[in-house]
Amino acid sequence: MMKIRKLFQQTLLQEDLNFLLTNRIPRIALTHFMGRWSQIKNPFVVKASMAVWRWFSDLDLSEAKQQKFDSLHACFTRELKPGLRPVDPDPKVLTSPCDAIVGACGVITEGQVFQAKGFPYRLQTLLGDGAACRDWPEALEGGKFLTLRLTNSMYHRFHAPHHVQLQHVTYISGDTWNVNPVALKRVAQLFCKNERAVLHMLAQSGEPFLIVPVAAVLVASMRLHAVDVLLNLRYKGPNEIPCQADYAKGQEMGWFEHGSTILVFVPAGFDWADGLTPGMRIKMGEPLLTKA
Repeated sequence: MMKIRKLFQQTLLQEDLNFLLTNRIPRIALTHFMGRWSQIKNPFVVKASMAVWRWFSDLDLSEAKQQKFDSLHACFTRELKPGLRPVDPDPKVLTSPCDAIVGACGVITEGQVFQAKGFPYRLQTLLGDGAACRDWPEALEGGKFLTLRLTNSMYHRFHAPHHVQLQHVTYISGDTWNVNPVALKRVAQLFCKNERAVLHMLAQSGEPFLIVPVAAVLVASMRLHAVDVLLNLRYKGPNEIPCQADYAKGQEMGWFEHGSTILVFVPAGFDWADGLTPGMRIKMGEPLLTKA
């Protein structure tokens, strides 16, 4: 059975088939459906759904705080056992806000960044035209951008990368393209098309920076503890949400309800953490960037 499952997963990794099955489908309709399905509290539905999930991924619940779930939603948003994600205490270090695979990263140059090699996008297009976001490209010029991809089997909660204040949220509704490497190499400006939330952050040491959670196909919603509504395709606004929430380094800020992506943008004055390379797996709390 294990060999059959691995063969099935390898077949799904073929680029053309993967892109067809995860993108050439009624993405938004399926995302709405998954939002409803994941909330069903029925033991048979949960057991059957998790069995199917395991066929598509290497779901590992050994780190989960609880082992039994009354819904798929509870499993998607599961907490971890205490102490499994120690946070680097160095005040010069910006830590990873989530468990992820490191994707495209580099320097923000003339307001341009990359989702994959050869696929640039404008930072202003990602952030939208709202007044709250207009000054960010200039403030971040010469800084660093970094892509963190969460697979559907990973821990889906995200945390403060430093002692920070969340000062504002810009919510932008959009599509639900898959955000895996296959799609990022085929769909231009993909992150700028998808549903996303721009988190306007201020580090305790004074540096402004952005965290941008980007939703994807089957992601039913994003929950931010500082905002008293679910941010999803049914949310009708307002798009600009003032808030003032202080977080200690490593404190939980919210979660996705499925795998997706978090983009990080910091101003000039930061270097990459030692050993950080695209394709590597990183855990929440591990060094991401260091203040120069």
